[in-house]
Amino acid sequence: MIPLELARVAEITGGRLNAQADPRAKVTGFVEFDSRKITPGGLFVALSGARVDGHDFAAAAIEKGAVAVLAARDVDAPAIIVPPVDRQRGDNSDLATNDPDGSVAAVVAAMSKLASFVARELVKNHGLVIAGVTGSAGKTSTKDLIAAVLSSAGETVAPPGSFNNEIGHPYTVLRCAEGTEFLVAEMSARGIGHVAHLAQIAPPSIGVVLNVGSAHLGEFGSRENIARAKGELVEALPAAKDGGVAILNADDDLVASMRDRTAARVVTFSTTSRAAHYFATDIELDDVARATFTLHSPDAAPQRVCLNVFGAHQVSNALAAAAVGVESGLSARQVAEALSNAHGVSVNRMDVTTRADGVTIINDAYNANPDSMRAGIAALGYTAAARPGVRSIAVLGEMSELGSGSVQSHRELGDELARYHVTHLITVGDSEAIRALHTRASARGISTENTAGVAEAAEAVGRILAVPPAGEDGWYEREVRDVVLVKASNSLGLWGVAESLLQRN
Repeated sequence: MIPLELARVAEITGGRLNAQADPRAKVTGFVEFDSRKITPGGLFVALSGARVDGHDFAAAAIEKGAVAVLAARDVDAPAIIVPPVDRQRGDNSDLATNDPDGSVAAVVAAMSKLASFVARELVKNHGLVIAGVTGSAGKTSTKDLIAAVLSSAGETVAPPGSFNNEIGHPYTVLRCAEGTEFLVAEMSARGIGHVAHLAQIAPPSIGVVLNVGSAHLGEFGSRENIARAKGELVEALPAAKDGGVAILNADDDLVASMRDRTAARVVTFSTTSRAAHYFATDIELDDVARATFTLHSPDAAPQRVCLNVFGAHQVSNALAAAAVGVESGLSARQVAEALSNAHGVSVNRMDVTTRADGVTIINDAYNANPDSMRAGIAALGYTAAARPGVRSIAVLGEMSELGSGSVQSHRELGDELARYHVTHLITVGDSEAIRALHTRASARGISTENTAGVAEAAEAVGRILAVPPAGEDGWYEREVRDVVLVKASNSLGLWGVAESLLQRN
């Protein structure tokens, strides 16, 4: 964060200093809401959670070096006490889920005001470039690729993992300092107005919209409403004459039509059409579904890109990242080199590991929606197809927040598993949607087993892997080389299955 005296922080956030706070003391370090991560000169944000209340750790944060605490009520430590905020009726945001008294909303509103001030100061006085990315699927992977590209040109801040909501977004903005040249802002939404709110905190000059799928369909009601929400990003961009650039996926009709909702200059990317500004040709996948392709960009020679991230869907994400890089002033060659050197940094996101015995684990258990499920199953099927005779095992939990279409969406996954010749399915849970998936997969000839939780699912996979696959001549293969995909919505914690399998290496 840029250095600010406590008196100035109080003015920006609309708070008041308590008796223990020194108005001239200066915040010079990071803003943190985990007291264990506080470093000298930092500011501690006291958030109340379902299990612990950050206000109870105010003194501990000061002992760790915090200058003050941003709090909703007075604490026994130097603090800025922020005013309450009005609760919005029908708010379905992540923030409202565990905030019965509104104290979290008050503190986060103050943190957002501080982040907004810092972002605007850095844009105006230090030339910070802010690139926002949104979409129903692929945001985190694309954010990581954009960060890898921009980091090759200058100091870049990007959210750790999926810090893309009302709390994670301002937290990420406040990681920026005077030497930061690029900020990559991942923007999620559970309702209309959420992306617009995030864009207001840190106004982007570049906006990327990846796709409009069916994630959070239960909250939005229709894909058209999802498109309305995602398009708030391009609506927030400055006009073309002021440097605004909207980067749209030409392969998604609902995204492509957003060109009419922005005053920014529009550029497109595509894996199928040479009419787009950025497109890919000669796409090839290796035996663990890592893509190699030729990148075509305006006014530049074609460049070969060899991705180290997994799945054919990453080509589209890489094209979006390439567009951000070139539109930010990098050469196509710089971009291609950065993409070829990029590795996934967000945990449990298409994290592919091959054990010493040859078994490959695809851990994509952080999130799940129909689009990302299809991409994960495709990666599983392709990786297994490159190893004739091996078994492909999908460990799948429920996709949440799909509304009335949930059962049908899960049923269709059974068809998708059959399409990619997946041999085994382990389902986790006992909801109607999971039963529909289990029944359809079994009807399509897939060996299926239902389990109650993480430990039972890991044991089920272990039993399958314990029997070596038979070769074409009937003899068992000494090297297993089977492939396991683990995927579900975040709340199920299904990455524990992947961790358990890797511990048994």
